[in-house]
Amino acid sequence: MNGAFEIRGGKQLHGEITPQGAKNEALQILCAVLLTDEEIRIKNIPDIHDVNHLIEILGDLNVKITKNGQGDYTFKADDVNFDYIKSKEFKKDGAKLRGSVMLLGPMLARYGEAYMPTPGGDKIGRRRLDTHFQGFVELGAEFAYDEQEQYYSLKAKGLQGKFILLEEASVTGTANILMAAVLAKGKTRIYNAACEPYLQQLCKMLNRMGANISGVGSNLLTIEGVTSLHGTEHTMLPDMVEIGSWIGLAAMTKSEITIKNVNWNQLGIIPDTFRKLGIQIEKSGDDILIPAQEHYKIQKFIDGSILNISDAPWPGFTPDLLSIILVVATQAKGTVLVHQKMFESRLFFVDKLIDMGAQIILCDPHRATVVGLNHETPLRGTTMTSPDIRAGNALLIAALSAEGKSTIHNIEQIDRGYENIDGRLKALGADIRRI
Repeated sequence: MNGAFEIRGGKQLHGEITPQGAKNEALQILCAVLLTDEEIRIKNIPDIHDVNHLIEILGDLNVKITKNGQGDYTFKADDVNFDYIKSKEFKKDGAKLRGSVMLLGPMLARYGEAYMPTPGGDKIGRRRLDTHFQGFVELGAEFAYDEQEQYYSLKAKGLQGKFILLEEASVTGTANILMAAVLAKGKTRIYNAACEPYLQQLCKMLNRMGANISGVGSNLLTIEGVTSLHGTEHTMLPDMVEIGSWIGLAAMTKSEITIKNVNWNQLGIIPDTFRKLGIQIEKSGDDILIPAQEHYKIQKFIDGSILNISDAPWPGFTPDLLSIILVVATQAKGTVLVHQKMFESRLFFVDKLIDMGAQIILCDPHRATVVGLNHETPLRGTTMTSPDIRAGNALLIAALSAEGKSTIHNIEQIDRGYENIDGRLKALGADIRRI
């Protein structure tokens, strides 16, 4: 469903919004269904392009899929069609979705071989897969890359537990190696493991399936290999990137918004980072209440120097929310330096905000200084194109706060990550339509 959003901004919004299930958790959890021939039921799956595409790939692999209700599916991988993995169709399907790389670990663990086309996904700089393959090789797999076909292959007669030191705390890399290690012989220890809540969820689910993983939530995971896994039920966390986006939306549109069922204890420093921009965030049970604010003032560091917000591996601030921080800062009072350390080319959407009247200096591909307008000069509506999922949502929030009409093209990039976003925004009173 490509096309464009037409938005008439400057309207105050009001109401409640419930975050969808976490996209990045869904991609890991869905790949894990290949680790057993028993049924796995998963709830709170977001209805978005990337996740639906992975479910289609599982269907093509002959995994039996039952839809029990909205976002609630049962999977049974008891008769996997391995020929599909070597087919031209899979080369095309797998290449479209970066998350499909996490099928490698489960395939290798259960079937002793795995294949993968060079994956696609966002254009946000190079995201290497070396970490994944180094981990598999350490566990005893043979790795080959066919440059002409752009195809990776892995084979293993039997995976053997090992001490693995990751060169980067990659979330998908940790998930992939972990899923291979649960069925390997002996003990595997993964050091410098990612420890995001989504990865903790994967560990808890695998343990319920009969895996033996300790150190969950730390950067040292210890896995005692088992011979087989069984079925389980799993409910996914709410998407923390959506939660941060709605905090930003409330501030930019001076709206009172309640974000429902946010799972507070898994949000890390996200609420406090938005508070540094002067946004009031109130905890109400497991909900977040953002009161309507005319103005919000950026804090300074204790010594009076300019605030610097940067991303870091969990429990640091997630890189997926830096674009939202940047947009929200355009209407704050004060100045902030946004430093995108983990990916390159993710800040290039700021030229669109500058066209809307924002005061931003792009220092280099990784850093932007924002001088807030304090809601005294609203942003101006304009026509723009969404470059990637996260920038797309940030531009959407900018457009909702701007005066006049904005048009955002290439909204397929937004639909890849956000479920029925226009419908949910309309329910808050936003003037948004697909054209």
